[in-house]
Amino acid sequence: MSVTYISADEAVMLVKSGDHIHWPCVSGAPEYLIEALVQRADSENGERRTENGEPLRDVTISHFYTEGYADYTLPKYKGVFQLDSFFVGGNVREATQSGRADYIPCSLSETPRMIKTGAVGCDVVFLMVSEPDQDGYVSLGTSVDYMPEAIEKARCVIAQVNRYVPFTFGDSRIHVSKITAFVRHDKPLNEAAPSSLTDTDIAIGRHCAALIPDGATLQIGIGNIPTAVLSQLGGHKDLGVHSEMFSDSVIPLVEKGVINGRCKRTDPGKLTAMFLKGSQRLYDFVDRNPDVLMKDVGYTNNPAVIASNPKVVALNSAIQIDLTGQVCSDSMGTRIFSGSGGQLDFILGATYSDGGVPIIAMPSITGKGVSKIVPTLTPGAGVVTPRTLVQWVVTEQGAVNLYGLSLRKRAEALISIAHPSVRDELQSKIN
Repeated sequence: MSVTYISADEAVMLVKSGDHIHWPCVSGAPEYLIEALVQRADSENGERRTENGEPLRDVTISHFYTEGYADYTLPKYKGVFQLDSFFVGGNVREATQSGRADYIPCSLSETPRMIKTGAVGCDVVFLMVSEPDQDGYVSLGTSVDYMPEAIEKARCVIAQVNRYVPFTFGDSRIHVSKITAFVRHDKPLNEAAPSSLTDTDIAIGRHCAALIPDGATLQIGIGNIPTAVLSQLGGHKDLGVHSEMFSDSVIPLVEKGVINGRCKRTDPGKLTAMFLKGSQRLYDFVDRNPDVLMKDVGYTNNPAVIASNPKVVALNSAIQIDLTGQVCSDSMGTRIFSGSGGQLDFILGATYSDGGVPIIAMPSITGKGVSKIVPTLTPGAGVVTPRTLVQWVVTEQGAVNLYGLSLRKRAEALISIAHPSVRDELQSKIN
């Protein structure tokens, strides 16, 4: 089905002062449109203006984790763009910590409801989509996020059509009638190159893999530890995926038949996720793959939906854990580093899943030699997962289960998997 295209410069003129704009995360971010919006805002003697002759002002932007281009957070755009993100990536971290941008604390499962109820405004949506199919549908490809709800709420939906976007199924399919304007720009999607695993990563992966039963439904996050865990699962059977995201690391396990979704009660046989992060191999793998189901975050991260699957293994990480089991994973003291993300969503889901295994996995010590297991959290640190919900904690030193333990016993358990260089100091805090 053909559509009519306009230029990016024309499309971004549909944005008005005071609007709230949303766009998808990671490789789904429509950088061509974002760059055009920023170019519109450039001073250049006031040549670019809105219809009423006034320069663009007071535009709020929200999104999940993104990478790469984020010039809208530069100091010169103060008063023009205000980023209020749902998750803080490295490209906007300095702006957030310095106060030029801000963060909306939330579990990601709540974002569609925030849009629906008007708690967070939504006037314009920028998308990057596949070419339309013969039935008049485009696909959001690699990033669904909360876009279906945002599309329903927005006054204006602008889509960058890119032939490199894979056509995925599920909530990612959007009919062209929902889109206000189309812009054509073909560019390969940003890729995430796999990084080399360290001995620490491999040790953590081995300890986590030992906790994963056959028939488990996996939540897989971003980074070396999830990759290391997946690398240890070649001998497992009948695993499934219901996750915020997945990456290239699942492909070998799918090809071997280890991941087949046979035991999932919800979406059996499907790899269910909200976004993808990986290489061109991943994008090719998901393109028109009927076994891949891309869903809205209100579904993927709904604890009740998660818990409906058996043996859910939720694998999450932390910046710090104190000796009572409180988990901080969003801030360094008062400085927001990332966000709550979907950690609590999946910890809850795994907790109430039949045979579920909630895991917090992390190195025992940072690259700078600072212990991640601490007597008390740094003042101002956010508690993303309360101690009442923490069960398995894994470091390269081992794995312990805090479930049912008293405060002293859980402190002793955590000290046993702390780095050897800090165990005596930690012990002295509970003697």
